[in-house]
Amino acid sequence: MTDMQSVLLDVIELRKVTTLYQPIVNLHDGRVHGYEALSRGPSNNSLHSPIIMLRAADHFNLAAEVERLCVENAVRDFVKRRLAGKLFVNIRPGRLFDPFFQAGTLVDFLGRYGLGAGRMVLEITESDPVFEYAPLVKAAESLRASGIEIAMDDLGEGFSSLRLWSELKPGYVKIDKHFVSGLNQDPVKLQFVRSLQHIAENSQTLIIAEGIEMASELAVIKDLGIAFGQGYLIGRPAARPSSVPSAEAAQCLARSVISVFPSDGMSRLQFDARRVLIEAPSVDMNTSSERVLEILQEHESLHAVAVVNGDIPLGMISRPVMFDRFTRYYARELFGRKSCTLFMDSSPLVVDIGTLISELSELVVRKGKQAFSDGFIITENGRYRGLGSGYDLMREITEIQVVAARYASPLTLLPGNVPIHEHTDRLLAAGVSFVAAYFDLDNFKPYNDAYGYRKGDDMIKLLARIIVEQCDPNLDFVGHIGGDDFIVLFQSADWELRCREIIKMFDEMRFSMFMPEHVEQGGYESEDRRGRIVFHSLVMLSIGAVPVRQGYFRQHLEVERAASMAKKMAKKADGSSLFVERRHGESKQ
Repeated sequence: MTDMQSVLLDVIELRKVTTLYQPIVNLHDGRVHGYEALSRGPSNNSLHSPIIMLRAADHFNLAAEVERLCVENAVRDFVKRRLAGKLFVNIRPGRLFDPFFQAGTLVDFLGRYGLGAGRMVLEITESDPVFEYAPLVKAAESLRASGIEIAMDDLGEGFSSLRLWSELKPGYVKIDKHFVSGLNQDPVKLQFVRSLQHIAENSQTLIIAEGIEMASELAVIKDLGIAFGQGYLIGRPAARPSSVPSAEAAQCLARSVISVFPSDGMSRLQFDARRVLIEAPSVDMNTSSERVLEILQEHESLHAVAVVNGDIPLGMISRPVMFDRFTRYYARELFGRKSCTLFMDSSPLVVDIGTLISELSELVVRKGKQAFSDGFIITENGRYRGLGSGYDLMREITEIQVVAARYASPLTLLPGNVPIHEHTDRLLAAGVSFVAAYFDLDNFKPYNDAYGYRKGDDMIKLLARIIVEQCDPNLDFVGHIGGDDFIVLFQSADWELRCREIIKMFDEMRFSMFMPEHVEQGGYESEDRRGRIVFHSLVMLSIGAVPVRQGYFRQHLEVERAASMAKKMAKKADGSSLFVERRHGESKQ
């Protein structure tokens, strides 16, 4: 017998296991819903870590004894400490077939401690792969029928998360902490959790977000409609855990604000080469040149023909090359019956169908003008699928840029019109009070004309940087409508001070964007559209702000229209200014 085996047997025989409990909180009312039991081995040896203890148990075929010991200890201490709510205990899928975890036996055990079956939740971990689902489903159904609930632990970490969810139909699903950590700054994680919440809503499952450590993460989780939360921010594991969430967590849950979701910008628009695929006929290397000419004549829109060996591309023959050769004297007699490879480009651009449009455009540019005029071959798993043309690629890129501008400004990388509309509607739907502020530069077009578009872009980026620096990223949504127009949806209580600080900073920093003599003169002369020399003042900043109260506006267009009107009022003032439309007739400048 090894030393490790001896220590493990000692742990089982003398029941040297302790249990810590971590609270699980209802994110809607802030109350503790239950506790997860976290087992620990003896503190003075290597088996203190539950992972190491279970690995050793597996090695010595003692896993059933160890897991049963952990559950028994968790139940005994849970009742002894008179903890409220449900008790969540972790077991591996295969343990559901052990005699102790059969519905009748487990209910009898709970009854001996006075714990109702409805207060027990078995968390199925994904530490082991599941190969046969039918017996597992049957065991889970029997437990549910007895009142014991089933939860899935660490969704997204294990072997077959979604399949196990579909088969087991658990009452709870825990999202792995990887997807919760930094959720407030990662649009991909946000989309993942959002999708899981959508699935949960349609399958009568309650989501528990694990690993919440920051108030900003908790705010986003709450706003997504997730039912429960767990993590160090809410409460740390302890032998005698708190019956209420931490003060910071409670404060976050009680706040009537809507979190700012990270913008996903271009992530929605990552299209691949399928968007430009032309399902065009191909020829083999033995095809005559005359036959290729006939194919091009039959398909007037076809810009080229691919030459293949089986399904493997060898080269490409472009329409201009073919028609140029065959319009010469005696070309048909000289070349008509010869192999088409005489006119083949043997090194065309070949791309996989999964290549992103953004990557494809770089490849075409790198290949040179010929790739743009002749097009390219598209393959799938190395086999010919069709052709792509430079014209179609340019059209697709233009369309993507137009659509992308609605999601994110390519100049400032700030959210565009679609995210602005979405966030405004979220605020309105939640019934919270906020302020919509419209930012616009005065005398900007003459500056653009006189100093050039590059300097104009620098001016816009300067304003964007100042606005972002003066806003609270967890409360205030900053969007770029386009050009020199921005909108901020403030939830910060000191929003007016922030606006005035933005004006102050812009008025100070704008001077670096002008020639010294223009700063000294307070402006500059330039030609207007009618050819007249006109004096233009330095660029200034106008802000129109509208406090939005519950029930006053119904949707984002009304809010934006009101903010735009307030901005027009601000423009009537001399110099940079803030105009606040107070509603109910009271206004302030």
